[in-house]
Amino acid sequence: MLDAAGEVIASRDPELLLPTASLAKVFVLVEVAVRIEAGELDANQLHARRTVEPVADSGLWQHLAVDALPLVDVAALVGAVSDNLATNVLMEAVGLGSVRRRAAALAPCGSTLHDVVRDQRLPEHPRTLSGGCARDHARLFHRLAMGEVVSSAVSGRVLGWLATGVDLSMVAGGFDLDPLAHPLGGDRRLAHKTGADDGVRADAGTVTWRGRTASYAVLCAWDTSLPDPEGGRVGAVLAAMRGVGRELRLALEG
Repeated sequence: MLDAAGEVIASRDPELLLPTASLAKVFVLVEVAVRIEAGELDANQLHARRTVEPVADSGLWQHLAVDALPLVDVAALVGAVSDNLATNVLMEAVGLGSVRRRAAALAPCGSTLHDVVRDQRLPEHPRTLSGGCARDHARLFHRLAMGEVVSSAVSGRVLGWLATGVDLSMVAGGFDLDPLAHPLGGDRRLAHKTGADDGVRADAGTVTWRGRTASYAVLCAWDTSLPDPEGGRVGAVLAAMRGVGRELRLALEG
């Protein structure tokens, strides 16, 4: 965790690289925002979902009737509900190689996006969607909050997409916000990205509470082949992550 000045206030194994599931979609959003601000992509250009392979799990677009959306709305779906289909449409627009180069520039410890989202991972595909460490992601969100990721316009655009994120099941749950309408301004603000997969939970973001700001990243991964007779491992991980959020909230409250 980092305070508003970027100083570490709590840390444990910050450079340990772990699978991070959808957390690395933030690098896609940054690359899209850079292209929009540079005039290389039209924010209002329609992008059709039929141009990529269907993909299930997280997201809303697969359940909607509309086939094409403006680029900024596609990005908004990723920020709000980690939409898998929308993610792949954005990656088609900017290219996985560009996203990985952007990640390399922003995450010196090796956090990155390995691949597009897939329903099935075959032997020829990367084993995981993404990997990363807490140091990279906490620093990234601190820089976003400071307006230092490429430019203040790029940072602000990315934070705007992420501020509507509905997944408050992890660290952000410690702030007891309404997942469908949490504060987007004033002295209480939250912008974050989560990732979830079998054996993986990750949450990174920046939060302002009572006018004080901190950035955080909590990554958890475990071996799903180990016995879990009562099926309580996921619940225990989520409870611990929410506990971190409560401690962060208390720290911000002074």
